[in-house]
Formats: sequence, C-alpha cells, structure tokens
Amino acid sequence: MAPRDYKSAPAADRLNLGKIIDGLAGDLDALRAGKISVPDAMARAILAKQIMNGVRLYMQGAKMLGDEARDITPLPTPDAGDAPSPALPRSSGQRGGEGAREAEAGEQ
Repeated sequence: MAPRDYKSAPAADRLNLGKIIDGLAGDLDALRAGKISVPDAMARAILAKQIMNGVRLYMQGAKMLGDEARDITPLPTPDAGDAPSPALPRSSGQRGGEGAREAEAGEQ
C-alpha cells in the first residue's frame, strides 16, 4: 500500500492540533497575566496531555494499519446471465446441515 501523503492531508489538520497548541499558549499567557489560577492552568495542562496521548494512540494505530495493509484485487462480479456461485464447502470443524445432524445423533 502506498504511504500516506501527509503534505496533502496532514493528520494535524484532521485532529485540530493547531487549535490545541494555540489554546495551551493562550493558557500560559493567561496564567502569566494572572487571569487564571495555577490549579486551573494545571487542570488545562492535564487535559491537554490526555488529548495528546489520544493523538499519539491515533498516530500509532494509523501507522500500524498502514504498515500491515496490503493491496487486494477486487473479486470479479458475475454477469447477469451467470448462474449463482456454488456454496463454499464446510471445513471439518464446522457443524451444520444433514451431516452435522447425523454426527450429533451418533454422539448421543
């Protein structure tokens, strides 16, 4: 699979990281100006830390899925005049149908 193009669709824009960073800078300015208390600033910083932790998990998950993804070829679609495809055979571990009923009857 092709690597993600972060230049045309950056994850930072999708997650609004610019707004979060601007908010943190604004909180620091407000703390320095005495507009918010230290406990309030700490609570906002803890919240921002949790948001960034979520961003980290998102990025790790996206990378893992991208690394393990592989291209697949689509299945051919049957034409309108074709007969329906036959049912797939069951593996020996699956039960169902008459064979399973007979096996269950033999177990009892």
